[in-house]
Amino acid sequence: MSNFASRTAPRESALVRWSLTAGVLVFLGLFLVLPLAAVIAEALGAGLRVYWESITEPDALSALRLTFLVAAIAVPLNMVFGVCAAWAIAKFRFRGRGLLLTLIDLPLAVSPVVSGMVYVLLFGLHGWFGPWLRERDIEIIFALPGIVLATIFVTFPYVARELIPLMEAQGNEQEEAALVLGASGLQTFVRVTLPNIKWGLLYGVILCNARAMGEFGAVSVVSGHIRGKTNTLPLHVEILYNEYNTAAAFACASLLAMLGLVTLVAKQVVGRLARGAQDDGVGSELLAGGGAR
Repeated sequence: MSNFASRTAPRESALVRWSLTAGVLVFLGLFLVLPLAAVIAEALGAGLRVYWESITEPDALSALRLTFLVAAIAVPLNMVFGVCAAWAIAKFRFRGRGLLLTLIDLPLAVSPVVSGMVYVLLFGLHGWFGPWLRERDIEIIFALPGIVLATIFVTFPYVARELIPLMEAQGNEQEEAALVLGASGLQTFVRVTLPNIKWGLLYGVILCNARAMGEFGAVSVVSGHIRGKTNTLPLHVEILYNEYNTAAAFACASLLAMLGLVTLVAKQVVGRLARGAQDDGVGSELLAGGGAR
């Protein structure tokens, strides 16, 4: 009986493994590869000249610049917030810690459209602070500040959520040792904490940047859809598609698809570098242990 089980178990495990792999590949092919291929095919369907004209016309370039500008503002701010929030939650125990964790997860649970409406309620012309802002000629809604605020709101969990479990797993021993040896708080962070979290931080920044450049719902509410001024690339694609300019819409959509592919490649590179650094650390520890013996 035991010999029979030993002969059939590897076959069953191999069958399950290949079945699951085939199922995953089919799923990815249908819901990821096929849509991306369709976008690229539609973008190039009218020819390279039409494609180039579609992505280089003034409104498209303005939308692309605004997309990069918003990401360049929102991502560093979220990086700073994520590091501070992760440091506070992972290194300290305080009253309200659970509430802070819940608030960090809030943008993942709330529809982006709702978050955009909240900013309109606060800073719109007839909002809570609208009259005060209008008297001082300060524009937030239907302008760059509103787009940045909406983008920050929907993207700020990503860096913090990557760093919190990492910092909790590392513990406080290294930081406490540095403080005992006379290092200041800033020196401890720069020389001890930051090197330990750099790969997780970079991974979170990549995810945050990808969401910032592809955000549609919240930005759509606060932007006003002003062509050449407040349209990001996703909003520009929507306008072109609603105007039945499908060639230009798919051409600009292909830029978003390529940005997604670049993000995917960057994630894979960071993951490999992190695993390589971890393996090197384990190897150096083993060598150090052998030398000590």
